[in-house]
Amino acid sequence: MLNLVCDNGRSTGAPGAGRDGHVVVLVQEGVYGAVSGSGFSNRAFLTALARILPYGNLVVVPVLLPQGHPGRDPRWAAEVEGILADAGAHVLPLHGASLLGTPADCEALCYLAVRRAPAYLKGGGLLVGCDVPFLAVGSYAPEGVDVLLVPRSTAKLTRPGDQEQIAWEQRGLNAAAERGGRIAAISAHMRNHLVNVYGLPARAVLDLPNGLLDTEGEWSRRTCCLSPRVPKPGSCSRWAGRRRPRGSRISCTRFDCWPTSGFSYRTWCWWPAVGRASRMRGLLDRYDLDATLLTRFDPRVRGWLHHPKLRVVVVPSRTEPFGRIPLEAFAAGAGPVVATTAGGLAQTVLDGVTGFSAPPAAPLALALALRRALEVSPAERAQMAKEGARLVAEQHDYAATIQGALAECAPWVFKARAGGCG
Repeated sequence: MLNLVCDNGRSTGAPGAGRDGHVVVLVQEGVYGAVSGSGFSNRAFLTALARILPYGNLVVVPVLLPQGHPGRDPRWAAEVEGILADAGAHVLPLHGASLLGTPADCEALCYLAVRRAPAYLKGGGLLVGCDVPFLAVGSYAPEGVDVLLVPRSTAKLTRPGDQEQIAWEQRGLNAAAERGGRIAAISAHMRNHLVNVYGLPARAVLDLPNGLLDTEGEWSRRTCCLSPRVPKPGSCSRWAGRRRPRGSRISCTRFDCWPTSGFSYRTWCWWPAVGRASRMRGLLDRYDLDATLLTRFDPRVRGWLHHPKLRVVVVPSRTEPFGRIPLEAFAAGAGPVVATTAGGLAQTVLDGVTGFSAPPAAPLALALALRRALEVSPAERAQMAKEGARLVAEQHDYAATIQGALAECAPWVFKARAGGCG
């Protein structure tokens, strides 16, 4: 279990690795476990860096999750520990789980996180702030340090009424841009959002589309440990929505769309929402649906993408900066995928090509798209699976996109490798 992988301040890099060659990654979710898709993306990001960077040049400052925290997964943590250890990474846990609420808390978290690894930022380096809690690190990075922010969402998308949070994010993003830092756009939708809504200069936005690694499908298959009730003969579908941040106040994109009669199938749902579980159970009872309802996110639900009876994967999000679930489905050969056209989903779920789509917040249109998916022939299903796999391979190879982004914002990484550090 990755409880504490402490660093004693001495370099463990290969001979010749300079102090200014370190990449310091600040991350909330993804080292000890995941409670959302961001955790999966962060884990993949760290795994890719562990492969790309010279030995000993990766430094990770994760927010330490206490025992019993819903985002703490011993198996997950052990696997990440192994990945980082193989790369000679320095892991400096930060006791900051209580600083993930208000903008003032996140500001303090940014300050403490940068101070956690001062020795590795002397003389240069790259400081990476993964996701919203670290959007203000540009204000605390030492002079001469490159800054890269990777927002996987924004309050303007998920909580448009939270003006305090939006203003804090805007200040942090612009502070990084003003010092010459870069802000990663995980999708074309997010690029437009960062430039047109948050007012960032286009030159400061770096395209770093989200994606998958070649090892993720195998990991997902191994983690299928949940045991829902055995489906009735026929088929089943998996519904997944986007959870929203802020601890106990999280909610999931609601869906009120139920297919019309004529299909015999079972639904597996996860519903990470507080206060809505009873309403959801009531709807399942009302429509007499044979379904398994999960009221809390669990990483192991990804393993269901390999279930032999899976017929449809449904992503009914009303807001989605990128949308990782379709890519995971394509990689697993699952589907067709039915999704809304919200945000980044429109880039991956192409109607009639890789799946079927409907406008967000349009239950009837989503139901009709689901009907179309359930009616596809085996040949059509195979063709969609082929197109989905091609999309992942050609446009969403995460290791390749991360390497390209580093070549643009921190080319010294590869100079260090050429000098014999990798």
